[in-house]
Amino acid sequence: MSAARTPQLQAWIEGIGFIAPGMPDWTTAQAVLRGEQPYVSALSVLPPPALLPPAERRRASRVIKLSLALGLEAVAHAGADAATLATVFSASGADGHNCHALCEQLATDDRQLSPTRFHNSVHNAAAGYWGIATRCMAPCQVIGAFDASWGAGLLDAMAQVACTGEPVLLVAYDSEYPQPLFAKRDTPDCAGVAMVLSAQPSDKAIAAIRLRTTRSRAAPMADAGLERLRLQVPAMRALPLLQRLAKGQGGSVVLDYLAPQQIEMEVAPC
Repeated sequence: MSAARTPQLQAWIEGIGFIAPGMPDWTTAQAVLRGEQPYVSALSVLPPPALLPPAERRRASRVIKLSLALGLEAVAHAGADAATLATVFSASGADGHNCHALCEQLATDDRQLSPTRFHNSVHNAAAGYWGIATRCMAPCQVIGAFDASWGAGLLDAMAQVACTGEPVLLVAYDSEYPQPLFAKRDTPDCAGVAMVLSAQPSDKAIAAIRLRTTRSRAAPMADAGLERLRLQVPAMRALPLLQRLAKGQGGSVVLDYLAPQQIEMEVAPC
């Protein structure tokens, strides 16, 4: 099928949230992606989950802090109401540190698990905490597709925008595992990106994006440090798209998905 006939999804990006090693927010990431300052990797900085009630705040893991911070930054950037937004949460795994602790406990003679650790072990824990923090009752999808999780979440979010005409918040994130699990899944640190996507342009719109599938190769990052980050953290497969957004550049960019099928994004800055 020719590219001209390939079905496309369209949306407008109205807000972005970002956290990664050495880039604690979207403002910092923009400067790095534009080449205004060098990329220097450092431990990810996770803001405290201030919106959570005290009991939940004490239990909040790194994944919860990460996903809440990403979503809230994107919502604030878009000037949106978090309580009304449908959401898509996308991650290649769940809470790595919690998974490690559960495995340690199960390896002992005492296999009684902490109820808190158990309910934090599920893949949709971050989405649940988001609902508690924001009191959001809108529909929520939770997606895992290993290294293709960013692309799967983006496809789902854009399909929802196209079908419902309502805005959607996409939160894609990943977290590290301690050893010995780290030897099998070597994500170096937690990182993620969030986007508020809408069906119609507005004065908040950053860019229009169109999505279609392709079999072209994904675009690497020119900076070696950013390329390592793109390859090591599934949510950072978004970096080539984010670089175009940071620079205000239009054009086409290919992102990793389920090889040989990839995602081609057409970007038109607003």
